[in-house]
Amino acid sequence: MTRDRVVALLAAMRRQRVVVVGDAMLDVYLIGDVERISPEAPVPVVNVHERRHALGGAANVAANAAAIGGTVTLVAAVGDDRRAEQLRAELAATRIRDDGIVTAPGRPTTSKTRVVARNQQLVRIDEEDAGLLGGPELAALLERLRAALREADVVLLEDYNKGVLTPDVIHATLTEARRRGIPSVVDPKYRHFFEFRGATVFKPNRRELEAALGAAVDLEHANALPMVMSRLEVDNLLLTLGPAGMALLDRAGTVTRLPTRAREVYDVSGAGDTVTAWVGTALAAGATIHEAAELGNYAAGIEVGKAGVAVVTPDEVLRTFELDSDAVGVLRRGGAL
Repeated sequence: MTRDRVVALLAAMRRQRVVVVGDAMLDVYLIGDVERISPEAPVPVVNVHERRHALGGAANVAANAAAIGGTVTLVAAVGDDRRAEQLRAELAATRIRDDGIVTAPGRPTTSKTRVVARNQQLVRIDEEDAGLLGGPELAALLERLRAALREADVVLLEDYNKGVLTPDVIHATLTEARRRGIPSVVDPKYRHFFEFRGATVFKPNRRELEAALGAAVDLEHANALPMVMSRLEVDNLLLTLGPAGMALLDRAGTVTRLPTRAREVYDVSGAGDTVTAWVGTALAAGATIHEAAELGNYAAGIEVGKAGVAVVTPDEVLRTFELDSDAVGVLRRGGAL
């Protein structure tokens, strides 16, 4: 891509209406110091001096889409509890619409509490109900989903196996996306891995794909990815490979390897969420699948250089693209970096 093309796409991405559906979470960070071991058990005593909240799961995908500049609606389920109030407050602070959120009494808001001392995570505490959403709560969520999709330019499905993406929700989302001709991007987990037929982009990581297939995937074998995509029945397969970047198999059967754009890796948490948001919003803005994957790759490379789950802005992506372009220009002229 040229710089002018990147600038044009970034400007168009700021105008998109994005719907994110899936498992929203509240990330809680308890940050403190350790100066002694507990007399009750051989564990450190953490004196907490800071408590922070952040958006996780599908809510983090929504936060990344909001950071791009578009209008974002989150469709998810929360409990009738204090954590739900905190999650809604974080959504409001990030300009994410919460009218797609359904309250499920008796079901806790999914949360992950991390206890951190001296920049080290000591323990993580998960509070959740991973059972499939059902009954009146499922009916209400489907109603809000259909309302949100009426004005959407793209839909992002974020599955963390916490029960929101039931087969009914998946099929309703993809059916409406195809009917309206808008792109759909799926970040799957194992429970419903093969339920996303018809998705525009299916984006597992290598471990998830191999676990679902029950076999290793040989990326050097020419037929490996086409055979996988045929079984999944999706338009494009975008396989994230951690430090090895990504591999894209498009609907024409062409496999493209995208090496990582990361300059430094501080924390890989949330990188997949960043890719989902950027690829989907770019497609809505008129990018080709290859352009969208390249922008997502740049965004992920920036995100892993930040502490914890973080968002990436268009200015950061443009700056990194320009630095890479300058470096390539120097090399082509035979200069030294």
